[in-house]
Amino acid sequence: MRVPLEGLPERVTIYEVGPRDGLQNEKAIVPVADKAEFVDRLADAGLRTIETTSFVHPQWVPQLADAGELLNTLSRSPHLRYPVLVPNERGLDRALDHGVAEIAVFASATETFARRNLNRTVEESLAMFAPVVERARAEGLWVRAYVSMVCGDPWEGDVPIEQVVSVATRMMDMGCSQLSLGDTIGVGTPGQVTALIEAMVAAGVGTDRLAVHFHDTYGQALANTLAALRAGVTTVDASAGGIGGCPYAESATGNLATEDLVWMLDGLGVETGVDLAKLAATSRWMAGRLGRPSPSRVVQALSPGD
Repeated sequence: MRVPLEGLPERVTIYEVGPRDGLQNEKAIVPVADKAEFVDRLADAGLRTIETTSFVHPQWVPQLADAGELLNTLSRSPHLRYPVLVPNERGLDRALDHGVAEIAVFASATETFARRNLNRTVEESLAMFAPVVERARAEGLWVRAYVSMVCGDPWEGDVPIEQVVSVATRMMDMGCSQLSLGDTIGVGTPGQVTALIEAMVAAGVGTDRLAVHFHDTYGQALANTLAALRAGVTTVDASAGGIGGCPYAESATGNLATEDLVWMLDGLGVETGVDLAKLAATSRWMAGRLGRPSPSRVVQALSPGD
């Protein structure tokens, strides 16, 4: 039953991260053919923005060592968006060589995670990204910025909102088109999310340029998403089947499951363009490839069997 609530957008864009953020933490290497089929199945389910892979060094994320091969395998539709993550200028070179039109770069709101994830201080990482964004924009690419640890850090604890805003606005000042606020370890709650978005807007980054990226470690991902929607955000990151985590933060469990998000939005009368049945079938298929059940509650509820 659809029962709308006041103050929500009519439509939400789902930024699907399953093929990249979802698979990157899997120890068993998924074959390229399966990754390509995963992307195609997600597109067939109605997802129009699918973050496909990352041009990170294979030593750091072996699962994504086949980034170039995957992009060569895909039949990329002109009606879909296939952004990829790039960590530095070498990654950008590889992305350009494969005809990528959209990229994402990633920073941390905290020093400890910046050193663990990028082997640099926050300041050093921002200096590394500046030429990447500048070159990408000069080549006509759309650029997204991720900022991690926006609600809490496993080593530093609570992260002050002004600290997040400082890093985030500097990323946007480089020329990024969209900013994804990432609760990497899933400790945020709705009040914190609302306050953070309000602070970003006050700093000059409107909700039309914001996205949210929640992990469900403490079961707060949907509640935090609803708070973000009420605050005016209309782009939400999610991972099919709820797969994913972060290889550099052990306390980061799975992403917000795309199916769980679609179920909630369908019930609220918010359009997504996603066929839930096809999406759930895709996640069951990928769960079979990974050899374990899908973490998504909706996928479990819709699955046949006991």
